[in-house]
Amino acid sequence: MTIRAPVRFCRNCGTAVEYRVPDDGDTRVRAVCPACHTIHYENPLNVVGTIPVMPDGRVLLCKRNIEPRWGKWTLPAGFMELNETTAEGAARETDEEAGAQIRMGRLFSLVNVPHVGQVHLFYTADLLSDQFNPGHETIEARLFREDEIPWDELAFRTVSTSLRLWFEDRKNGAENNVHNVDLSAPKPDH
Repeated sequence: MTIRAPVRFCRNCGTAVEYRVPDDGDTRVRAVCPACHTIHYENPLNVVGTIPVMPDGRVLLCKRNIEPRWGKWTLPAGFMELNETTAEGAARETDEEAGAQIRMGRLFSLVNVPHVGQVHLFYTADLLSDQFNPGHETIEARLFREDEIPWDELAFRTVSTSLRLWFEDRKNGAENNVHNVDLSAPKPDH
């Protein structure tokens, strides 16, 4: 994942923006329109998803049919839309990506990923069926026991982090934990 491109033109009037500290008392450099004086704030994106689980403890993963990380496994998740709650977005993404019938649970993990401007929120979800109807973003939707999870083939660190915490809590009988995790940028390969 990469950080979104900076704002280049005013969304109000189309004039090329300037990056500077606004004259309104703000303390951060922002995209400011020199013509209409609109300040364009660039804020993190919310990614919402679920950890869908069968009663026997198997977890549903989706094999990605889109970039980034085509062909890698992930939890069903995606960008939150306007006019929906985080839980509604997580349920929608689970339906769109896996075609899974679920009962939404509680917030499980909030993972800050500041180096890409994102916050990932994963909810627990009870799977009501082992039949799936994946959408176009998913090659395959499949259930995995912990020892079957393709850990080296997971698409994102937010997914592997949340899954490891979920399995750890399950082993320890910790059913009500909410995890708040900060992920730093990965170290570059040399």
